[in-house]
Amino acid sequence: MLDIAEDLHRWVEQGRDFAVATVVAVSGSGPRQPGAALAVDGEGTAIGSVSGGCVEGAVYDLCQQALEDGESVVEQFGYSDEDAFAVGLTCGGVIDILVTPVRTDSPARPVFEAALAAGASGDAAAFARIIEGPAELRGRALLVHPDGSYEGSLGGHPDLDHTAAGEAAAMLDSGRTGTLTLGADGSCALAEDGTLSGQLLTLLVESSVPAPRMIVFGAIDFASALVRVGKFLGYHVTVCDARPIFATRTRFPEADDIVIEWPHTYLERTEVDGRTVLCVLTHDAKFDVPLLQLALTLPVAYVGAMGSRRTHEDRNTRLREVGVTDLQLTRLHSPIGLDLGARTPEETALSIASEIIAARRGGTGVSLTGAHTPIHHDGGDVSPPPSAMTQAVPPARS
Repeated sequence: MLDIAEDLHRWVEQGRDFAVATVVAVSGSGPRQPGAALAVDGEGTAIGSVSGGCVEGAVYDLCQQALEDGESVVEQFGYSDEDAFAVGLTCGGVIDILVTPVRTDSPARPVFEAALAAGASGDAAAFARIIEGPAELRGRALLVHPDGSYEGSLGGHPDLDHTAAGEAAAMLDSGRTGTLTLGADGSCALAEDGTLSGQLLTLLVESSVPAPRMIVFGAIDFASALVRVGKFLGYHVTVCDARPIFATRTRFPEADDIVIEWPHTYLERTEVDGRTVLCVLTHDAKFDVPLLQLALTLPVAYVGAMGSRRTHEDRNTRLREVGVTDLQLTRLHSPIGLDLGARTPEETALSIASEIIAARRGGTGVSLTGAHTPIHHDGGDVSPPPSAMTQAVPPARS
């Protein structure tokens, strides 16, 4: 649901009633992941998607029904090979969808409003909802903040909210969205057979975290295209260059931040994390070497550097001379990007973005045609070694 928080927050501010359908579980080749949502308001307006089109019509009808009767429901959709026109997923997957009415008279409306406000503003928060359990508790919600404090209530046992908030905060810490099973009494204790004892509740926990950062070093023409692609992919994009004549708002109107500073000095003082990607396009040893010397020691998701193969070898030699180890160099994607035969700045930006996605999701970068690799990779963010990638750059720039 938080994937469409900005639009839903506008609906809340306008006082609209709506129902939201959220993917809570996926098996097989599902087109959308848990947390993806479709919402329908009282006028029949729809936003979002839960299946890329396969079951949208049926889910739309469920949302309208929920708006009428005020009841939450969980429905499962899967592939039907008996009737090509039956409601189902032609990709062969199975998805479970929670449909929840969010009317102005809904008891959980205030916590939904708070969750949507957090999601729309990019604040970190976890939104937990009961999807399986006693009928009177289904649809109850809890909004959990990074410090463990929470709003709303799941009802039931007084310890339930405290336990759920702790578990949801842990999921928020890693930016995960998924389901969580707890005892209805708030206990996480296992029975002797290894299962949770007593009555069980299943919760969907959606994590809203600030946009990941993309820092582009080097205010060149390729950087302008990469900024646009980075924004399209949902990154908070910063352009950094020591040369004020190039690092201007006119040249980079879509960048979130433009920093005029030596790259390594800026990297020393700015905040990065395990989702941050660093793209070094400066193509100048006096900038590249001190910058990469620092970047390769940081716990970031991706470090890539532009240049021809000759530039790459010369840069590696210079990096070794200043103490960068061979193990650290294995983290460097250079020459930057996947081998798409890219020529233009836009094609090059797509090449770089493709490699970033492959590194994040554990993809191989090979064509899916004729391949036997999975289309969707499970397990969240993964960073395979650079040797697993096919790396190249557009025209050589030495």
